[in-house]
Amino acid sequence: MLVAMSLVVGGNVSAKELKADTEKTQLTWLGKKVTGQHNGTIELKSGTLTVEENVIVSGKFVIDMTSLKNVDITDAETNGKLIGHLKSDDFFSVEKYPEATLSITEKAEFKGDQAHVKGDLTIKGVTNPVEFDVTKDGNVYTTSVTVNRAKYNVRYGSKSFFNDLGDKVIYDNFEIGVKLVTQD
Repeated sequence: MLVAMSLVVGGNVSAKELKADTEKTQLTWLGKKVTGQHNGTIELKSGTLTVEENVIVSGKFVIDMTSLKNVDITDAETNGKLIGHLKSDDFFSVEKYPEATLSITEKAEFKGDQAHVKGDLTIKGVTNPVEFDVTKDGNVYTTSVTVNRAKYNVRYGSKSFFNDLGDKVIYDNFEIGVKLVTQD
């Protein structure tokens, strides 16, 4: 019995829960439309990544949707209108859904400095599976995640929901760039 308990306890000794450094972590977004694109930042509220030897075992990340910012529009009034619209019910309904989450759902082994990660992304209370490749360099994990907003009921300007939008179409896919820095 004692040997069995030692094996069970000993089997988890190498697993390490890494806490995200929310001050150093950087999240960016890029959305495109027929007539151009916009990009900005958003903040990670909290996050943990559990790693055992060379394998991501699990992870849970909370994104602060209220922190959504645009960086390509310099006019304050125009910038404010865009962010207000993105936070409205036309897009991300930030007042009702102030957080989005990502949970890693399967183990992902690093081959060299790369791992293929599978998880569940929740936006506006809707959860869908996502997959992406992560590159590790010390305590920094980088990736780009393509998100199809139509799957999360983000409908405004989407040809998935509306016909005859012409040059007013906003593409369904947007990119989230991630530079996750974990605390030492």
